Amino acid sequence: MFNFWIGVLFALVNFGLFLLCYRFFGRIGLYAWIGMATVLANIQVVKTIEMFGLVMTLGNTIYASIYLISDLLNEKYGEREAKKAVWFGFFTLIAATIIMQLVLLFEPQETDIAQGSLQTIFGLMPRVALGSLCAYFVSQFVDVKIYSWLKKKCPGPNQLWIRNNGSTLFSQLLDSVTFCTIAFLGEFPMDVWWQILLTTYLIKFVVSAASTPVLYIARSMKVDES
Repeated sequence: MFNFWIGVLFALVNFGLFLLCYRFFGRIGLYAWIGMATVLANIQVVKTIEMFGLVMTLGNTIYASIYLISDLLNEKYGEREAKKAVWFGFFTLIAATIIMQLVLLFEPQETDIAQGSLQTIFGLMPRVALGSLCAYFVSQFVDVKIYSWLKKKCPGPNQLWIRNNGSTLFSQLLDSVTFCTIAFLGEFPMDVWWQILLTTYLIKFVVSAASTPVLYIARSMKVDES
């Protein structure tokens, strides 16, 4: 149960920091968070944990916050801004992957203590990044489109939860299948791979659903857009 409770705390910390970032930095803060989240999610995903007898990877919580941001941008600033944020996150992940692969090429000095750890974390990154890029690119644009469509069908301020959860229900399934197939198929035994796929989707969707109140709070915030 320790992992469950630390996971709850982890989600609360992520959402709290997200709200502070938006409160203090406005729309620019949302772009900064997406840049940070795309990189951190792909570092965290290397670590596997067990919860309720199932194997899962980390990174799902902060990755789910990216959907929260695209929905918030779509809600307050329009579809164009949401798409711009998707492209920004896409570029951030590509840049981070290229830079860290070049870092690994440097020959370490004999007293170096970091190369092995960096190799463990970022050596897998090209495949993880490829899976993440494909999943991110497809699912985020699908999420933006579905949200925009739901915004027309369910435009009421009190229907925000329908737009938010309706758009993530399908887009995160698409994201999870794409990512787990490219990043982990063949890396783990099939039974473990299925568990990772199942838990990846469930955690992402549960976190997204739980973040709905956070989206309501963020929408009502008065922020400095200067």
